[in-house]
Amino acid sequence: MGRDVPALTFTREDRRRYRVKMQQCLDALAQMLRESRFEAERPQVGLEIELNLVDDRAEPAMRNTDALEAIADPAWDTELGRFNLEINIAPRRLTEGGPDAWESEIRSALNHAEERARSIGTHLIMTGVLPTLRHEDVGEGALSENPRYRLLNDQIFAARGEDLHIEVTGIDRLRTYADTITPEAACTSTQFHLQVDPEDFAAYWNAAQAIAGVQVALAANSPFLFGKELWHETRIPLFEQATDTRPEEIKVQGVRPRVWFGERWITSVFDLFEENLRYFPALLPLCDDQDPAETLLRGDVPELGELTLHNGTIYRWNRPVYAVSRDKPHVRVENRVLPAGPTVADTLANGAFYYGLTRALVEEERPVWSRMSFSAAEDNLRTAARYGIDARLYWPGMGEVPAAELVLRRLLPLAHRGLELSGMDDAWREPLLGIIEQRCVTGRNGAVWQKEMFHHIDATAHCGRHEALRRMTQQYIDYMHLNAPVHTWPVE
Repeated sequence: MGRDVPALTFTREDRRRYRVKMQQCLDALAQMLRESRFEAERPQVGLEIELNLVDDRAEPAMRNTDALEAIADPAWDTELGRFNLEINIAPRRLTEGGPDAWESEIRSALNHAEERARSIGTHLIMTGVLPTLRHEDVGEGALSENPRYRLLNDQIFAARGEDLHIEVTGIDRLRTYADTITPEAACTSTQFHLQVDPEDFAAYWNAAQAIAGVQVALAANSPFLFGKELWHETRIPLFEQATDTRPEEIKVQGVRPRVWFGERWITSVFDLFEENLRYFPALLPLCDDQDPAETLLRGDVPELGELTLHNGTIYRWNRPVYAVSRDKPHVRVENRVLPAGPTVADTLANGAFYYGLTRALVEEERPVWSRMSFSAAEDNLRTAARYGIDARLYWPGMGEVPAAELVLRRLLPLAHRGLELSGMDDAWREPLLGIIEQRCVTGRNGAVWQKEMFHHIDATAHCGRHEALRRMTQQYIDYMHLNAPVHTWPVE
């Protein structure tokens, strides 16, 4: 939900008008799809990275407003927690500018932001969950100042009617309650965007769903929360629980959660927006003045403001996005399953694997989603979140196999093929996908390094759990700035 919204309360009339406007937006979208009004000739990719702010001791720093003022760059914005920031990297063609162009752009932006943040005594860290975060750091006072977060918080709890229950069992067990949605701020992610022709959207979304578990297994980077050692990608169950509008009685009735994998393969982007309207009541029923039907009749492009705002409060792991750029509408897949970090090099390797593999799967004569149940893809995501690179995942024709074996034997060659089809030559592909290969060979990703480093410090320094996590986090930050892929990080 990136839009700024005012602080207000909603009436029953507001909700009625909003439902009517959403249906009008949905009708307009259907018309635009029938008439092929979408930008499809210059498909682009995009990237969002959420980061945490820490102080000199690697403890959370509640200063995102000050940091934004110091950075002074419109590409940066607040996130839910005062210890969060987000950067939006400008969209581009996948192969634009040569093999080092995107990495140079991202590193330059992050280095500038780190330099400015350091001037006020804070630092940036890319990780799925900040290891030094304590439960007391995510109370009501940790909500960012923008009114949209307070409004979202109030609406979720109004719908829920009771405190949030958060429970995750891994090596340790976490069981707690929260009276705000601020625990969600502990989840910091990398979001890859892929603009596609609407005719191809369903295939790309289905492909992204099919590989979500594989992505998480390879890139897990969130093993600690509130001092507990939990899942390899604890961010997944935490995000599901921290934005759940359903009390227990509603859950057992089969009402869908707002953090949602989905329930079926699709045939059109329209399917997802229609599900949004059918299954989910509005959290933020704010109407604008634009009539989408009249806008189309004039030959102009509607913003579909109500449809997009509603879509922004439904947190699919692969989310459809409708947007207007340069007076032309487009649709894209927003891939949201991955944690942030550990490095820019790891991030771009994850992106190369995702973009290449989805392209190759879409090009297959017999699509993987025609040979794999939707529930198997969902089970893969949950298994990968729990066990990371050690997970055993299902894949058609192979059965249940170790994630690393699946990638090395079947999926990495496909990712190479997909990038080749996208115009990326060997000299560019090899370094990026080589990082993925070495993660599989070594069995090491961000979650594995964090766990090993924490236990090494805990066993040798005898300094207490939080202090061991703090020292591990400081070492993580040092290695992050070196930009060496995480599978090469030593434990010492």
